[in-house]
Amino acid sequence: MKKLLVLCLALAAVISLAACGEEGKSESGDDSLTIGISLPSATHGWMGALIENAENQAKEIKESEGIDYVMTNAADPNKQANDVDDLISQGVDVIVMLPIESAALSPVGQKVKDAGIPLVIVDRELENDAASVVVKGDNEGIGVNAGKYFIEQLDGEGKVVEITGPPSSVTEQRGAGFKEAMDGAEGIEVVASQSGEFSTETSLEVMSNILQAQPEIDAVFTQDDGMALGVVQAIKEAGREDIQFVTGAGGAKGVFESIKDDGLISATFLYSPTMVRDGVKIAADIAQGEDPEESMVVKEATKVVKDNVEEYYNPDSKF
Repeated sequence: MKKLLVLCLALAAVISLAACGEEGKSESGDDSLTIGISLPSATHGWMGALIENAENQAKEIKESEGIDYVMTNAADPNKQANDVDDLISQGVDVIVMLPIESAALSPVGQKVKDAGIPLVIVDRELENDAASVVVKGDNEGIGVNAGKYFIEQLDGEGKVVEITGPPSSVTEQRGAGFKEAMDGAEGIEVVASQSGEFSTETSLEVMSNILQAQPEIDAVFTQDDGMALGVVQAIKEAGREDIQFVTGAGGAKGVFESIKDDGLISATFLYSPTMVRDGVKIAADIAQGEDPEESMVVKEATKVVKDNVEEYYNPDSKF
């Protein structure tokens, strides 16, 4: 009888300890939570700044809330697809992804959704509804605001070149917004439209070829500040003086300096790489069981010109 009593007491103690363990796990569950972050490689300044912002935000959350993170970077869609597969297999609680290409990464987004993992998409959208939340800049607004600026500066007449990004929702939306705004100006002709791959070097090469093919150009719309800098270099190397201005998108320090100094780049439209911080914060909230306040977070595409550039210029900025 005594042996039975001792056995019962021991069993009760084990059950009690197990219950306490479960209670402790619940109270400090953040220690076991992990955010998976899948981003492209830093092929240009904006992306480099975004990667830095993502990691800094993830570190801050780890220190303050105890949520761990795993970050991956990929140079091409296939590598990114494999990275996301690895994150799924690791059993992360939520994934933040900036797709290298919208179409190529849409099936991967669906895999994440099918695995029951919440997905926060930053910048470039997918072509399906796999994302729980999308955080992006106002890409169409960038195009529309740029188009209005061109009409205003050219008085509704002129020959324009468009330098686009690689295949993605960003490129499509910026191009569609620009076209929408320019449809009202019959006197403005887009004489060339080519991809600069969001790369300064590629844009320099592409613009050099366009300059040889087009003897008359009044202005250049680029979908990215890094590309705008490459375009300006090509124009200078070609010795062309007919081009009145170039515009960018993003908010790079070098472009702000051109605007400040009355350089060839006279305007840009904000698309801050700090948007990824919002994405990581939202992911942390979701991992802890909170429902997102909204499924679409859009950052304003503010026009930056000589009159307001000082409000945004930071001489210590790395981007």
